[in-house]
Amino acid sequence: MDDEQIIELFWQRSEDAITALDAKYGRLCHALSYQLTNNQQDAEECVNDAYLGIWNAIPPARPHSLSAYLCKIVHNLSLKKHEHKSAAKRDSQYDVALEELAEILPSSEDVWSNLAAQTLTQALEHFLDTLSQENRVIFVRRYWFGDSYQTIAGQVHKSEKNVSVRLTRLRKQLRQYLIQEGIL
Repeated sequence: MDDEQIIELFWQRSEDAITALDAKYGRLCHALSYQLTNNQQDAEECVNDAYLGIWNAIPPARPHSLSAYLCKIVHNLSLKKHEHKSAAKRDSQYDVALEELAEILPSSEDVWSNLAAQTLTQALEHFLDTLSQENRVIFVRRYWFGDSYQTIAGQVHKSEKNVSVRLTRLRKQLRQYLIQEGIL
């Protein structure tokens, strides 16, 4: 079933919409959530909450990309669950990945007080557009999905060292880009 048909089921308030959504994107959502929460039960809870969230959002929303819309909801819920569970402890690969970016990106207080979040988002999107497809995949897999260097290396068929060096260079490029754009 294609995305438009699934969205139409949501608009009709048919419970088959959730079944179709889970059949098409369930594995993707569970993998994304598990990568961020590192707990199968928490991942299941986040995905179910995402399904409820999408049920409540459509209608009135009519997303252009159902998978992106759903993944964003799953990602946000999983991050909230992760933050809640790991409050003051460093217990996952995702924490390490976020710490790598923390040196470059402004703190959340700075973002809200000095710059609209949309501006930062647009700058990141434009930065990603300047990268080769392989570098973009490496960057997104690390900082969106929280994948380890080993996992990314396997996906792009490079060594872990190569992935590590590329990410170091990409963070430096991002820093330069944000300075050039006047964000840092």
